[in-house]
Amino acid sequence: MSMAVVGLLAGMALGFAGYFGGFGAFLLVAALGAIGYVLGRFADGDLELGDFFRVRERGERQR
Repeated sequence: MSMAVVGLLAGMALGFAGYFGGFGAFLLVAALGAIGYVLGRFADGDLELGDFFRVRERGERQR
């Protein structure tokens, strides 16, 4: 599935949550989507726990 289709589905889910459930439901769906995205990246092996906790050195550039 392409990233465009995934983005379309995520946008539609947020739109339905906002319309039918209000702003609180919109925020809940957005937060759970972000958590699911991070967990999916962990499952794929694209992220490691150390990526969140390592200390950056002064000259190191951000990605």
